Amino acid sequence: MSDTYARSNIAGIDAAHHLHPFSDMKKLNADGTRIIQRGEGVHIWDNHGRKYLDGFAGLWCVNVGYGRREITDAVARQMNELPYYNTFFGTTTTPATLLAEKVTAHAGPSFNHVFFTGSGSEANDTWFRMARVYWSAVGKPSKKIVIARKNGYHGSTVAGASLGGMKYMHEQGDLPIPGIVHIGQPYWYGEGGELSPAEFGLKVARELEAKIDELGEDNVAAFVAEPVQGAGGVIIPPDTYWPEIDRICKARNILLVTDEVICGFGRLGEWFGHQYFGVEPDLAPIAKGLSSGYLPIGGVLVADRVADVLINDVGDFNHGFTYSGHPVCAAAALENLRIIEDERLVERVRDDIGPYFAKVWGALGEHDLVGEAPSVGLMGALQLTADKSNRKRFEKPDASGALVRNHALANGLILRATGDRMLASPPLVISREGIDEIARIAKLALDAAWKELKA
Repeated sequence: MSDTYARSNIAGIDAAHHLHPFSDMKKLNADGTRIIQRGEGVHIWDNHGRKYLDGFAGLWCVNVGYGRREITDAVARQMNELPYYNTFFGTTTTPATLLAEKVTAHAGPSFNHVFFTGSGSEANDTWFRMARVYWSAVGKPSKKIVIARKNGYHGSTVAGASLGGMKYMHEQGDLPIPGIVHIGQPYWYGEGGELSPAEFGLKVARELEAKIDELGEDNVAAFVAEPVQGAGGVIIPPDTYWPEIDRICKARNILLVTDEVICGFGRLGEWFGHQYFGVEPDLAPIAKGLSSGYLPIGGVLVADRVADVLINDVGDFNHGFTYSGHPVCAAAALENLRIIEDERLVERVRDDIGPYFAKVWGALGEHDLVGEAPSVGLMGALQLTADKSNRKRFEKPDASGALVRNHALANGLILRATGDRMLASPPLVISREGIDEIARIAKLALDAAWKELKA
């Protein structure tokens, strides 16, 4: 594609033919689409040559950074050898098989099997069916209801969007579907009131037990939650939360599902979020960092408790996708995981760049516009506040967040705004200088927004 063609025609073609995800298309077409042309390391460039530091790693996913020739070379080799074959009808491919071995090797001793999908949304649909099939196979067919969290996110397919607790998604398409209910989120800053974080963590975790009692233990199949809520605002639960959730699931005999789509593959300084919080789930959807976004691939980690039943008692599990274990996507994921291993990126996030990010990012919490600046690994939030002294929120949270985001973008930094929380999730390969640059531009954006908001 010529540079002239890219500059002069793509935006018009996009407006004429391309429907974007999660977008008001009338507004987007009026404002114009930003065309991203190339990427290298932690930076991307648009078709006008403007350079941006990608403080969000695409969509939480480009863990090894842009421009990794090793991955594109692995993809080319696999494309030339075998561009596609399915994993139905008693067949497999070498990349899919080796990837299953590699992924489970990092997931903990109880995870020895994985079911591949094309995305995190598909992964959430997959475990949802698995959980119901499992309970039916062990003689408890009434255990069908899944408990999830308000403001959680588990994708945008019908089951995924239903599992998620986003009201604006439920308003479109008559969601959630039957058999899914929601409890509170561990969002201390916004909902903790006068309780300490530790007290609030226990209180909101025990909503799970109360909901099980309300529904009846024999009717509840599973509880699902992100280790750290991503799209909901990088909501990091108090330390008391996950141990209590784990205790309740074990005591009440329901499956624990940790959605690792964002938290997996080093984001928190462990291979998976459940390892960071010290819990052992039964099922764990994965995607994003599995291939660092280079090609679409996801899956479900299946603990032995569930896998043994699926293998020995179910017979045909009538579920799967044309692209389950796609050999080219699997080849990309294998090379991506090799890079993470060889460059010790998980350990780097845990021991070096993660603690540095926490220090630099946390300092932004001193800004007049910021109520808190929590982080874990390379994942952080800035809670915007109208008054630091009493956690007062802005009347129009979406507007305040968009204001900061747009000022950051104008200065060459991509952050995400979820309401009045600014989110960062940079590639795991970012340098300390890159972290400093994120903080420098974020402060410029906060200064500019604070000046406008006070006016």
